[in-house]
Amino acid sequence: DGIGQEVIPAAAQVLQATGMPFTFTQADAGFETFQRTGTALPQATLAAVQAADTTLFGAVSSPSQKTPGYQSPILALRQTFDLYANLRPARTLPVPTSRPGIDLLMVRENTEDLYVRRERREGDRAIAERIITRQASERITRVACQQARKRRRHLTIVHKANVLAETCGLFREAALAVAAHYPELTVQEVLVDTMAMRLVRDPESFDVIVTTNLFGDILSDEAAGLVGGLGLAPSANIGERAAVFEPVHGSAPDIAGKGIANPMAAILAAAMLLDHLGEAEAAQAVTQAVETVLRQGPHTPDLGGQATTTQVTQAIIQALH
Repeated sequence: DGIGQEVIPAAAQVLQATGMPFTFTQADAGFETFQRTGTALPQATLAAVQAADTTLFGAVSSPSQKTPGYQSPILALRQTFDLYANLRPARTLPVPTSRPGIDLLMVRENTEDLYVRRERREGDRAIAERIITRQASERITRVACQQARKRRRHLTIVHKANVLAETCGLFREAALAVAAHYPELTVQEVLVDTMAMRLVRDPESFDVIVTTNLFGDILSDEAAGLVGGLGLAPSANIGERAAVFEPVHGSAPDIAGKGIANPMAAILAAAMLLDHLGEAEAAQAVTQAVETVLRQGPHTPDLGGQATTTQVTQAIIQALH
């Protein structure tokens, strides 16, 4: 939807410019697709994701009111392909709104918690179920530990077990048990409310942070705000059978079609895609090219410039070469 149709082709151009032999398949998803076909995630799109090595996913619009039959396509992809690990890096970028010294990775469990969407109304009460399982908690912690081994070897487990004794208690228990198998890591626990404060106060002290779905959703957006905002934030949704990479920003209908959308978050998501495919050198080159253009320009209007999506994309490709 919206600028998703502009920034994903830009990211694909950058992927092609790396010289990697990519073959692209375009597939539809989102609210516009729902209005046209009655489903936000057609079977043809699911088949394309299934057949691909990886997927780049553009921003989608959410209906402003409850719409019968509509399901968020990114949530549906997470459920269909069991994309259980959400990776959200937050790293200092060369923009005025970015804090110095930050290089952290939020590892968020992506399939359960309150996001199982088991809610109901009973008169004037609304009730939601929170599902936390040992299996999901263990596997997300394994991902976090493996990421920490490749980085600065520091793992922070975030929970609220002092109040949510059963659900967060189980997550904490499972996470600590898995982390014990990685003696080379330094492991600490932080309560989620304290974590929200410390991300503001001393974000540079964190490396890899692992947490449950809702907490991870909130904290990762907070972390993005420290390094330039959601307009520059990439995200990865990874499972055993598929991997989906996306910019975190929305579909921005107010600027859609004007050719001024910032493609950098989508291009940084493409860098994460390259890294996932084992092309670490190409991933680093793309990231550095984005940082070069952030430093030198040109910039789209959201960053105070007057450049178009195409001009920024071409500048990144030039910096890549």
